[in-house]
Amino acid sequence: MFQIFVDSAANLPAVIAKKYNINVISFVNLISGKEVTCYNPDLSPEEEREKGKEYYDAMRKGCEIKTGLISTATFEEKFQETFNADQDVLYFSLSKNISGNFNSARLAAEELLSQNTNRRKIRLIDSLNASLAQGILAIYASIMRDKGMSVDEVANFIEPLVGKMNGVFTVGDLKYLSRTGRIKGSVAAIGNVLKIKPILRGDKDGYIVTYKNVRGRKSALNMLINLVCDNIIKPEEQIIGIAHADAYEDSLYIMDKIKEKIKVHDFINTSYDFCTGSHVGPDTIALFFIGKDRELAQS
Repeated sequence: MFQIFVDSAANLPAVIAKKYNINVISFVNLISGKEVTCYNPDLSPEEEREKGKEYYDAMRKGCEIKTGLISTATFEEKFQETFNADQDVLYFSLSKNISGNFNSARLAAEELLSQNTNRRKIRLIDSLNASLAQGILAIYASIMRDKGMSVDEVANFIEPLVGKMNGVFTVGDLKYLSRTGRIKGSVAAIGNVLKIKPILRGDKDGYIVTYKNVRGRKSALNMLINLVCDNIIKPEEQIIGIAHADAYEDSLYIMDKIKEKIKVHDFINTSYDFCTGSHVGPDTIALFFIGKDRELAQS
């Protein structure tokens, strides 16, 4: 038996994490100097959406937000507790090329395994992505665990899916991308005036790159819809993830349009996690799905 871990950037709603018995280790952000835990296991989906609105409204008002890593000590503590229960560990991480979190978990794993006397295992999977790209892979892992598969069997099956899990998104205001160095400040200012909306994606190496620029919010939303419908494989077997930064109505529009075009097994539609959401800003909306690869067809 083994335990599945994700960090709160995996963006799993609390009810989903409980349903699939997935452990969430939370980031902690600072909002104008006040600590805010990014994951609350007791919130309903409606309460999570309301908390998201409060958070992204605070960003709109210009509050100062700082993010940090989950410490190696925290990972070591959680993994050790699992070892003490005579179980193995499977952890899905935020991309190591946009966060140092994977390295923190790796150091914790190396320390514990060097002292390991009961031959327990730790498997770390770098999602090379963020948000529900991590969370959906963890759900698939949970389903396989419930069928009796071992940690190695599950990890070996999931690892090739990392290169097929797509994440595509657009943002509401380019200034947040400029603050994190994704684009230049001058480009952001001009783009906002011209209502340019970038379509961004996670590439095969786990970096965020620009896929295409379109003009206007509705064009950007429709582009996201088309990217999913044109590139998804076996949608009737998939969970499609939608994460929005206080853009609930837009998320419903996207979900409805996808349903009109293709048959999907299920959706997760949730408020964007605070950690990664703080880097892309309010009104961001992102979609996650498995395609044949991450090299999206240009249209």
